[in-house]
Amino acid sequence: MTVRAVRGAIQVERDDEPHLLESVQTMLRKIMDANDLSPDDLISIVFTATPDLVSAFPAAAARAIGLTHVPLMCARELDVKGALPRTVRVLAHVRTARAVRDVRHVYLGGAAALREDLAQPGEGGVTL
Repeated sequence: MTVRAVRGAIQVERDDEPHLLESVQTMLRKIMDANDLSPDDLISIVFTATPDLVSAFPAAAARAIGLTHVPLMCARELDVKGALPRTVRVLAHVRTARAVRDVRHVYLGGAAALREDLAQPGEGGVTL
C-alpha cells in the first residue's frame, strides 16, 4: 500500500443544502467505488467550494455517509473570472495498492468540463 491523491469535482444545479449534500455524497461514493476504497483507506479529504455555494459545508456530506474518523477540511475556491460556478472540488489522500496511472479521478455533471482530457462520452461525468 502507498499514499495516492484522488481528485474529483461536481457542479451542482443550485445552492440548496439538501441538494448540495446529496451531490457531494454521490461524488464521494463514486470516487470510493471507482478506486475500490473503504473508509479505512481514507487518510484525509480537502474540499473546496466556489464562492456562490454557501448553504452547507461539503464536509458535512462526508460525515453523513459515515466518514466520521477521516480528517476533513473545507476551503473557498479562488474566485477567478469565468470559472465554473456552483462547483465542489475534492482532493482525497488515500492508501491504495494502485499505481498512480490506475487511480480513477471523478468529475461529474458540468464539472466534466474541468477535465475534458478525461471525458468519456455517455457517462454524465468523467472517471479515469
